[in-house]
Amino acid sequence: MTDINGNNAPMLTISDLHVGVGDKPILNGINLTINAGEVHAIMGPNGSGKSTLANVLAGNPVYKVTAGHVLYEGKDLLKMEVDVRAKEGVFLAFQYPVELPGVRYWQFIKSSVDSIRMHRGLSELGIKEFDKIFEDSSNLIEIDPVLLKRSVNEGFSGGEKKRAEMLQLLVLNPKLALLDETDSGLDIDALKTVAKGINGYRNKSNAVVLVTHYQRLLNYITPDMVHVLIDGKIVKSGGKDLALELESKGYDWVREITNTKAVQG
Repeated sequence: MTDINGNNAPMLTISDLHVGVGDKPILNGINLTINAGEVHAIMGPNGSGKSTLANVLAGNPVYKVTAGHVLYEGKDLLKMEVDVRAKEGVFLAFQYPVELPGVRYWQFIKSSVDSIRMHRGLSELGIKEFDKIFEDSSNLIEIDPVLLKRSVNEGFSGGEKKRAEMLQLLVLNPKLALLDETDSGLDIDALKTVAKGINGYRNKSNAVVLVTHYQRLLNYITPDMVHVLIDGKIVKSGGKDLALELESKGYDWVREITNTKAVQG
């Protein structure tokens, strides 16, 4: 993707984004640029706006954008309907995946793949070709085949739901993956498996926004950038070492730095 001057254009550009729920402001001027091939980790304490950012990008109508712009591949993302965002390659992995009783897992993902392909002017994927992708992806994230014969997430444990979302990520192969606390509630083995799924998806043509509280997931996924979100603003950005500093010093350390700069400014 290139801009009008023929230069490589960012996949996602967020400019001065303000978001609230009702009269309560949550995001207070987010600026962020993400290029294809990059993984950006969004870290911060509870209530800082991390999950809000992911949900707004995916189109959750609960949140109201009060100011700012978001460009996705040069298009106005905020004007796209939720289903169009998904068909254009925006994927959200939920912090708390929901169950869909009566909707078989294989059928759910096959229908999703075909819907995306038809949106792009392609024919539906043949069953044999789809089954090969489905099986290879299932093996990568080590999900029990018995689970995939059930309805979506029905009777799944928390870890199984997260593995199932990684399966969706691998099969759908979106351009922009928004992973909202995918590591939440996982034991070390499940964490490694989920990380394997994310690393298996990652390539030069897609991008990842990884929302997390903790540095531990970043032991297995190397981010290109780490951003610290506090009180609805990105107050500090850096490489993987920033996540290690947060692990040892906590978020109050960043607050103190930010407050000091504000006073000096």
